[in-house]
Amino acid sequence: MNLIDRALGVHPQALEVRSRRMELLAQNIANADTPNFKARDVDFRAALADARQTALAATQPGHVREAELTAKDGVMYRIPFNVSFDGNTVELNVEQAQYGKAAADYQATLNFLEQRISGMRKALKGE
Repeated sequence: MNLIDRALGVHPQALEVRSRRMELLAQNIANADTPNFKARDVDFRAALADARQTALAATQPGHVREAELTAKDGVMYRIPFNVSFDGNTVELNVEQAQYGKAAADYQATLNFLEQRISGMRKALKGE
């Protein structure tokens, strides 16, 4: 792991996972009227563990197994509060609320990255 990776921490991987979650939520909203469409979401903790697993090196064959127990990339199907007659599990109000929260989380992660990079620039300039 190089110096820049250590300085940025988990935020680049978190940004990728948050971006993937926003894509899935947008797909859910776009398919709100599609019969038999199943709403999906991302388990952030599992997806982040999966994204970070590639950066971690296990010293023993049983280490770093948490991500293996979850779905690939943390993508799961959402359980609806109300079942529709056409088999669609998208609930538009839930999806819109989740998208708003995901957008705020994405922006917060961008702000953390911006602060880290700004600090690195200042350190390199000697300020």
